[in-house]
Amino acid sequence: MHYLYLSYALLGTNMLKHQTGIVVPTLGSRPDYLVESLQSIRNAGDTFTLIVTPRKEDIASNIDPALYDQIVAEPPGGLAAAIHHGITSLPEEIEYVNWLGDDDSLAPGSITRCLHELQNHPSASLVYGMCEYIGPNNEPLWTNRSGKYARWLMRCGPQLVPQPGSLFRRSFYNQVGGLNPIHKWAFDLDLLIKLSRVGRLHYTPHVLASFRWHDGSLSVGGRDGSVSEASTIRRQNLPSMLKAPSVLWEWPIRQTILYAGKRVSRRSAKLTK
Repeated sequence: MHYLYLSYALLGTNMLKHQTGIVVPTLGSRPDYLVESLQSIRNAGDTFTLIVTPRKEDIASNIDPALYDQIVAEPPGGLAAAIHHGITSLPEEIEYVNWLGDDDSLAPGSITRCLHELQNHPSASLVYGMCEYIGPNNEPLWTNRSGKYARWLMRCGPQLVPQPGSLFRRSFYNQVGGLNPIHKWAFDLDLLIKLSRVGRLHYTPHVLASFRWHDGSLSVGGRDGSVSEASTIRRQNLPSMLKAPSVLWEWPIRQTILYAGKRVSRRSAKLTK
């Protein structure tokens, strides 16, 4: 009986281990959004939630501890470095990871869905789906339904593979070297291209997350810098023979992306009046 009890105890311990981990980088300056983001992660599936912040004590004293599992101090080096530090700080048993902005949210059950897809597609390095764009007060703006073609388009055009809501294999993330802290805005594009080289980017036709479009967002407020940096990353990853002539199509691509962003901003401003 003693051995039987020990076996059940060990089984219970293993069942309690998380397979997925989500990193939430935050400055703590948007507490309402942060709470909404953390709650959405809890509703998305069984996962380990780790917060990376320069205000560790403040977050710990003001956020319900039931909404997260661990808080670590943010290192110097910018957002990409903070996210990378969070991912490497996750417990060793966690196999699937991603990060979520403190103003974004996951769809209910999305982590469970992504985990199922990755386990059923062992050659996939990442699974992604659709993403809803919402305004500051959760007003719907549009839905990114780019689908399968987005994984090819990102190499020569707009980056339409939604990072929020996706899930990737931690082993593949480590294999490609993780996030590059040299990038300030488009580090997700750099990572996606690297992950596409070691495995397939698998698409699932479901809404997995919501991205909040507002001026306080890094990718919205720094739109010009983000578009320019993404262009540089695309050109760096082209075959050598295409790098020089790529200036011919990169300019209209950048202008188109900037114009699309302005349209979304105008729509958001109109809805929030």
